[in-house]
Amino acid sequence: MVSKNTSAFVTIGELAKYLDLIDEKTKKPKTHVIRFWEKNFKLLKPSLILNKHRYYSDKDIEIFKRVKFLLKEQGMTIKGANKLLDEEYSVDYKNMNNISSANKLLKLRNIIKDIKKIL
Repeated sequence: MVSKNTSAFVTIGELAKYLDLIDEKTKKPKTHVIRFWEKNFKLLKPSLILNKHRYYSDKDIEIFKRVKFLLKEQGMTIKGANKLLDEEYSVDYKNMNNISSANKLLKLRNIIKDIKKIL
């Protein structure tokens, strides 16, 4: 079996397995949980490719892991988790790709300001 590239997109079933969302009795992935989270968290938007199948990037997986942690381990409500995620990812996620990109942009702006002061 060929292993996937680490930067490749994953399917909804693979994401469920990666997040350990597996039904104990049937051993099938709980994809309905992922779809439910997508409806309730505006940051969770999969890429729809090839006949509208859901595919998830590494950044999508990172946010799903954060949602699972907040809901399952921290016991937060959906409303509370949404508020926290909005604060953490205050930049438009799909345009900036991730929060670290926004931080890098902010640092670059500060560097440009410093250079203008010197000139």
